[in-house]
Amino acid sequence: MEEKKIYDTIIIGSGPAGLTAAIYNFRADMKTVVVSGNQPGGQLTITTTVDNYPGFPNGTGGMKLMMDMMNQYKNLGGEIKSGLVKKISDLRSQISESGTNFEVEFEGGEKLLTKAVIVATGASAKWLGIEKEKELIGHGISGCATCDGMFFRDKVVAVVGGGDVAAEDAEFLTKFATKVYMIHRRDSLRAQIPQQKLVLNNPKIEMVWNSEVVGINDGSEAENLENIRIRNNQTGEEKVLEVGGLFVAIGRNPATGFAKELVEMSEDGQILTGRNEEYRTMTSLPGIFAAGDCTKVDYRQAIVAAGDGCRAGLDAEKWIKSQEN
Repeated sequence: MEEKKIYDTIIIGSGPAGLTAAIYNFRADMKTVVVSGNQPGGQLTITTTVDNYPGFPNGTGGMKLMMDMMNQYKNLGGEIKSGLVKKISDLRSQISESGTNFEVEFEGGEKLLTKAVIVATGASAKWLGIEKEKELIGHGISGCATCDGMFFRDKVVAVVGGGDVAAEDAEFLTKFATKVYMIHRRDSLRAQIPQQKLVLNNPKIEMVWNSEVVGINDGSEAENLENIRIRNNQTGEEKVLEVGGLFVAIGRNPATGFAKELVEMSEDGQILTGRNEEYRTMTSLPGIFAAGDCTKVDYRQAIVAAGDGCRAGLDAEKWIKSQEN
């Protein structure tokens, strides 16, 4: 029987968190493999320009930044496997094979053995699901105001949503935009009261209540956003707003379904970490670590995810050594 290769860490996700963890683990002489998922490089690859990541005086493209990270790991000799993970199984009570703690099963049936797992699958923005939306992401439509807000200086923009993130985005965008429409399908905000006050008392923000975006660039084939059509869900009345930017802030979907029965998560599917004082990125199951936007984080930024990946990589290395002693 062919002896199966046992990895020290299998890192699920190839965004800033996953690749940073992989670089640290591989440089520590650990047998490491990155599972790239269905979007190698993660969500940052759809960001046209990144100018808030240190080390790039003139900014850089999101795709280029992630390809550079991936090539950095590959040039060290690191291994990347394509595919999606179906589930992770805890094997410690089932087999006696030295050092093997988990089995990672792919959608296609392939199975890999490992001592530790780092989940860094990120989260994707929830989109409106209307025509032309996906085509204009990066061309006037964004899911991250703090990432892209400065590119909308002196423009009229709109934010869709009514929670904390939407309110924070709207208030943040007033630093750059001449006017911000805040479009919410209800007649009151869900954001916390202090954040609501900031929005409702800001003269640059106009609330558009009981309304939903139902069209984009009506009557135009422009390659950049020019207008949105909104509908009042109480009266059915429709009108067109001329805007240069549309920020969708209606929530995010963590890519964590494969670990649902394995580790503790929030109601929204975010993996919970921080319960172990010694290993802050460890989940509720020892040996499973998590980093980046798939965890319950307040700051969804590439630099934060990369730092989180560094911590997870170091935690995994330290934990594996503690199990061998």
